[in-house]
Amino acid sequence: MRRRQHPRTTLSPAPAPVPAPAAVPGPLGPAVTDPDDVEREAGVARLFELHYSSMLRLAVLLGADDPENVVAEAYYQIYRKWRRLKDVAAAEASLRSTVCDLTRTRTGHLQVARRPEERAAAPPDETVASAENTALLRDDQRVLIDALQHLPARQREALVLRHWLGLKESEIADAMGISRGSVKTHTSRGISALTQAMEARR
Repeated sequence: MRRRQHPRTTLSPAPAPVPAPAAVPGPLGPAVTDPDDVEREAGVARLFELHYSSMLRLAVLLGADDPENVVAEAYYQIYRKWRRLKDVAAAEASLRSTVCDLTRTRTGHLQVARRPEERAAAPPDETVASAENTALLRDDQRVLIDALQHLPARQREALVLRHWLGLKESEIADAMGISRGSVKTHTSRGISALTQAMEARR
């Protein structure tokens, strides 16, 4: 009796595994693989590269005691709300506004928390204690910066945003969260007070 032969079956080769997307290490946390998160990481990193120095200078000129921490917190807040921002220009404007808000808030808290004797004993260059901050402020600017630090917060912000960053009135209004008319008022009063302070020191 002939043995019945079964037809041979050919197994198809297993499909090649699909490589997982490469993990991108994020500057503010662990590695990310989600495309939206990768885009956010890249966007914030680019924003940091382009504007960190100007944001640090802004915080210094506004009188922040811890400008590096202020700017770091501002970038973190931008990172968290990145998906709600329309474009890179909106991110930059939001970053400026956040630095202004954080500096104003922290300065106000410090002024309330400090004792009068502690403020009197503080060195005049307290706001530029680090080597990086000191490099930002030239010796020939110290008198001007000192006078600027004694202006009311809103006047100081308006002058810094206008004359140091060169922003337009509309951009200053957005950064400070006020109307353009208020920007003009604060700028005018700030210039007048600064002029008087500088003349009194001559």
